[in-house]
Parts: sequence; C-alpha cells; structure tokens
Amino acid sequence: MSLQPRKKAILALSDGTISRGWAIGHEGITGGELCFNTSMTGYQEIFTDPSYYGQLMMMTYPHIGNYGTIARDDEHRKVTVAGIIVRAFSWEYSNPMADSSLNEYLENHKIVGISGVDTRALVRHIREKGVMNAVISSTELNEEKLVQMAKEWEDMKGLELATKVTRAEAQTYQPEGEAKFKVAAFDYGIKQNIINNLVARGCALRVFPAKSSLDEIKAWEADGFFFSNGPGDPNPTGDYALEVVEYAKSTGKPLFGICLGHQLMAMSEGIKVGKMFVGHRGANHPVKNLETGLVEISTQNHGFGVIEESVTEDVATITHINLNDDTVEGLRFKNFPGFSVQYHPEASPGPHDSAYLFDQFINMMKK
Repeated sequence: MSLQPRKKAILALSDGTISRGWAIGHEGITGGELCFNTSMTGYQEIFTDPSYYGQLMMMTYPHIGNYGTIARDDEHRKVTVAGIIVRAFSWEYSNPMADSSLNEYLENHKIVGISGVDTRALVRHIREKGVMNAVISSTELNEEKLVQMAKEWEDMKGLELATKVTRAEAQTYQPEGEAKFKVAAFDYGIKQNIINNLVARGCALRVFPAKSSLDEIKAWEADGFFFSNGPGDPNPTGDYALEVVEYAKSTGKPLFGICLGHQLMAMSEGIKVGKMFVGHRGANHPVKNLETGLVEISTQNHGFGVIEESVTEDVATITHINLNDDTVEGLRFKNFPGFSVQYHPEASPGPHDSAYLFDQFINMMKK
C-alpha cells in the first residue's frame, strides 16, 4: 500500500464542538447542515443523492472507500453533498470494476472531506443536541474562525434547493419494447434508480424540471404523475410546485410521490410539514405498512416530515409509520387517486422490501 501525505483538517460545529483529523478529497473550506447516514455500503450513491445537497455527510460505518468508485453507480450528474466526514478512509481499493479511488473521485468533484474523527461520538452528540450546521476546513485552521463560520452558515429551514439540482430541460426515457404507460415525473432532485424502476415497468417517462409550464406538462398527456425526492425545505418549494400538484390532481389520473414529493402532495391537502429534531438517513429503518401489517426495512433520507396531528380523516389515511419514532412514513389520499411515502422504495443503496410501491402505481394506471 502506498503512503499518502497527510494534511490536517478541522471539523467545527456551530455549538463550538471541534474535531481534528486529516484532509481527504479537495483542499478547502465547506459547510452545511451536519447529518449522518447509517448505511454500511453505497457511499457513492449517497454522495450523489440530490436530496443531500447542501449537507455535510457523516458516515457511521467506519471504513469508507474500500471498493473505490464506479461511474454507473452515480445517482446524479455530480456529487451533491457539501462535504464528507469519515472515521477510517481507504486510500487504496480492491475492486476490479472500479474506475478510480474514492479520493480521486472527491478531488475530481472538488469535495472537501475529513477523516480520522470519532464519528460515533459525533453522532451521539447530534442525536442529543439536534441537527446543526458545521464547517470542514483543510486550509483555515483557526478554530474560533471556523466555529463562527458555522454559526453564520445558512440554515436549512426555509431553504428552497430543488432548483439547484433539477435538470435544465425536460427529457424522455423509453422502455425496451412498447411503452405501456406515459408518466410525467417532476425532477426536484430525482434519483437515477427511480427512473430505472419506472422504465423497467414499461413506462415512457417524461422528466420535467422543477419549474415547468403547465402547457408543456399537459402536452405529454400522461397516464400518471410522479413527484420526486429532493433537498431543502418543502415549504418554499411549494410556492411553485403546488400548482403542478393541483393540476395533476384535477386530471383524475394516479399520483405517486416519494420524499419531497410525498411532502408536497401532503401540503396540497392542507397537511403541515416541519423540520425534524434529527432526520432519518440510512438503509436500515423499520417501517410498518398499516394496510398489510408487514414490516419493511427501508432506505431513508429526510430532515423534514409530515406532522401527524395535521393529517385529518377527510383528506388522507396514514398507511406507513416508522417503528423507531412513530413518525408518518406514508399516506393514501381520499380526494384524488394518489399515495406517497417518505422513504425510498428504489433503495439505492439499500433493501428492496418496498419495491412493490412502484407496482402499486402501475396497477393504479391500469385501472
């Protein structure tokens, strides 16, 4: 194994907590909301998940980078996390299919990171104190300056970020063979594996940017509407997205939403969405399907959630709950044919327990 030169780096939290470690990836300063993910594999898919835009990603699994990176595993056109924090970083990798090491990958995407910190202690700290902003630096090492920088970093609450990760223009994806359905999907930060799941089920998919004209959407003449995951606070996103949700509801065609899309569909019915004390991020969250009684192990990534007290019987039924904290994970709507979930049935990375939700959407379009 080749020896790598080590450069010092600092992680400074807005409450004054300091962790010292070693620089990885691009040299510089970055900041954002500090969150953690409990997945044991799939770091590349996590780093390219658009829902993490503007956040510092701390991996709880200690060894990161072991199998390098592979271009086909990207969930987005670029790395979307603001920075990464790991315990033990692998400079070398043993994977004949890999295109490059993780460090080369981070350097190419100009992502600042830090290794050699006690991620277990930091996760406990966040779980007790709640999410907060932080800064990673490998160039400025003055701790007081970095803490002040973290305090002044823009707060995630109130931030509209879907337009930062959406595509510039609409694109169409065709399935192999004859298309069974035409689906209009809205890209608030859509993951590639969501597209893959819909196309694999015979859908001709027209993916629209976050801000699209209703005339363009109407021209597609969709059999169903899909609202994607995405970053930021759903409340300001609703300023432009709810108009599209309302149009989709008016067609009488099926609607399906995931993550941010779930929150937007809920908001369209007067259900409130708020910031969580600590979000859900990982590939091992137990979710109970209240309609079947079955428990699914799910992939999750969200810092905002539906406020249960605002879900009334006349607009929606709660279909899924998180068994760790009883938060709302799924809704079936009563005033239009639609359903939504807070978690990720496309699970990249993660288990495939919830893939049936795509089939459920297809069956609704069949009817």
